[in-house]
Amino acid sequence: MLVLVSYDVSFEEPDGKRRLRRIAKICENFGQRVQYSVFECVVEPAQWVQLRHRLLDAYDEDRDSLRFYFLGKNWQRRVEQHGAGTTYDPETDTLIL
Repeated sequence: MLVLVSYDVSFEEPDGKRRLRRIAKICENFGQRVQYSVFECVVEPAQWVQLRHRLLDAYDEDRDSLRFYFLGKNWQRRVEQHGAGTTYDPETDTLIL
């Protein structure tokens, strides 16, 4: 299933940048960054449980925001990409960084 993960981390406290890096790293381990704070993650149910748990442990619920959008298995019909950036298929394309 495809899960879109977006986050907003507050920098009002000194540890905000550390939380931001930690959340981004967790997302990078499960998906592909498509915008600065937005990741597309193709995960199995067990992976989703792990991803969600790790993100909820990393963020500060009083200062930060996490949003999850579930696009399911037939996500290809629900996603359109326009403008700058390269389109990719997270289930078939391999990205080498």
